[in-house]
Amino acid sequence: MTMQIAPSRSGKGARGGALVAVLWLSAALGMIAFSLASTVRGEIERADWALEGTRAYYLAAGALERTLIYMEWGPRYQLPDGSSRYFSARTSRLHFSFPAGEADVSIETDASRLNVNRAAPEEILRLLEALGVENERAIEITRAILDWRTPAPGGEPTEFDRYYLSLNPSFLARHASFRETEELLLLKGMTPEIFYGSAAPDAAGVLRPRLGLADCVTTRGGASRVDVNTAPAPVLAALGLNSSAIEFIEQARRLEPLRDLEGLRRMGVPGEILARLGVGGGSIYLLRSTARLRMPDGRLSTAVRTVGATVTFRSVAGGAGFQVLRWYERPWPKEEM
Repeated sequence: MTMQIAPSRSGKGARGGALVAVLWLSAALGMIAFSLASTVRGEIERADWALEGTRAYYLAAGALERTLIYMEWGPRYQLPDGSSRYFSARTSRLHFSFPAGEADVSIETDASRLNVNRAAPEEILRLLEALGVENERAIEITRAILDWRTPAPGGEPTEFDRYYLSLNPSFLARHASFRETEELLLLKGMTPEIFYGSAAPDAAGVLRPRLGLADCVTTRGGASRVDVNTAPAPVLAALGLNSSAIEFIEQARRLEPLRDLEGLRRMGVPGEILARLGVGGGSIYLLRSTARLRMPDGRLSTAVRTVGATVTFRSVAGGAGFQVLRWYERPWPKEEM
């Protein structure tokens, strides 16, 4: 009689368990490989974006430096008709097209902004309201500005001083002229959004920069008139111009710089407001350069970088040239390119 031996169930179970383990290990290795590939792809994209941003930054910086050269050359090089070949006092924007991309440089003088040390209280209040600050907060900030730049009566702490002393760290108001516009950030009622501006979506849902107080005031320069060709709309509103006059100015200067104030005079703008306006003026310039790279297919990249500078021009005839007072690494672009 022949005996038959039944196959071992434990052997089949071991082989099945090994197969399941191999499947799980393969799945785990596949997930690790997918995760690694995703990480590498993400790092490559981030590196490409950082490289684009760096190239755009230096393109913007190069355009700003070329603008400084053009401004220095301006009085010396003229076209046959007598106009400046590179730069004139009424120039408010220069556009440069490089093989690597495009750059726009906006040019303002210190006369395009309100001097926060000299502006009348009603001008400061109107400026804040034109920037979208609610009335109560605008009044508080205006009072804080006046308190900061005015000597304390009798040398005693003021209402605002007592508030500042309650903070940690505590401090006292300067009770003298503002030295830098950033001192405004210390004021009661001030916020970074009011000072630096913010961004708001347009009709197409694209975020556009919104001006802040830092774009509208200065602590330098002694110009008593505001340059009608470069002053932002909130500054024009601060002087008392209505929306119709501001719209007229903005439309006119898009075509060419205004040469005089006759158009505003014919619109019936009061003489006291016209007395606060001028054409050009100021020795300190505020430059903002915005650049975008050109892609291989000719389109402009979505990477936008902006640099800025505050520059004073001394006597070019005497060979003194210009001096960069301040460099801004990442200011808001005034307009998208």
